[in-house]
Amino acid sequence: MIVIIQCKDRVGLVADISRILSKAQLNIISMREHVDKVESSFFMRLEVDGTAKELELKEQMEQILPEGAIIHVNPVPDKKIVVMVTKEYHCLADILVRNNFGTLGATVLCVIGNHSILQQICDRFDIPFFLIPYHDDKEVSEQEIIRKINSYNPDYVVLAKFMRILSPAFVKNFSNRIINIHHSFLPAFAGASPYKQAFERGVKLIGATAHFVTDDLDEGPIIAQQIIPVNHSYTAADMVKSGKEIETAVLAKALRLVFNDRVFVYKNKTVVFE
Repeated sequence: MIVIIQCKDRVGLVADISRILSKAQLNIISMREHVDKVESSFFMRLEVDGTAKELELKEQMEQILPEGAIIHVNPVPDKKIVVMVTKEYHCLADILVRNNFGTLGATVLCVIGNHSILQQICDRFDIPFFLIPYHDDKEVSEQEIIRKINSYNPDYVVLAKFMRILSPAFVKNFSNRIINIHHSFLPAFAGASPYKQAFERGVKLIGATAHFVTDDLDEGPIIAQQIIPVNHSYTAADMVKSGKEIETAVLAKALRLVFNDRVFVYKNKTVVFE
């Protein structure tokens, strides 16, 4: 059983939580906690062994935790996701392979693309693919995508190289539930053509960033990042090729952390228990 807690900090929280678990005959196997002293915020992820009624345990926690506490007892272990794509296949292919072999930690319900080029790979894995191109009226296209996503009721929406900027109205429908992979080590080189920007700047490191999507382009709470070295011999095309490998790895790591309930979002930051 997993217990997730996010609340205001105060003295004695850990002792009080442990006491509740002990009375319920639940043995703590793993406990990770963090306190943001500036915000006076408390974060905890527990793995416990034993059986207990989830609703009763949550009610008991609510009685001893500060008002407004966020408590999740035994979140659904296998999340459901909808993937959105454009033309690049590398991140989608990795997700579909992991989904096929049961190692993703989630179930891919469908893939939505604004181009048809990736339908073939979805067909091979027997995953529904829906082509929803962007029309002149962006709002019309986004409303169609929203309706399709809602028909599947996913836990998360994953942008696996979906190369369109989503409107604030779209993002609002899935607050802290849209995960994006950006091809740079944010906050450096946000926006379009980051590898071209990196090449022109002569950087010695390139990277990728997985983050939650907010109204501010490429500025949402960061989940995972990674970098690799490059040098003067790299062309912009070489950087793109190397970047695709790191994008795939970073997105896979971020999804694993999110699906395992190891990521807490607050303000524009995250607490990640790896």
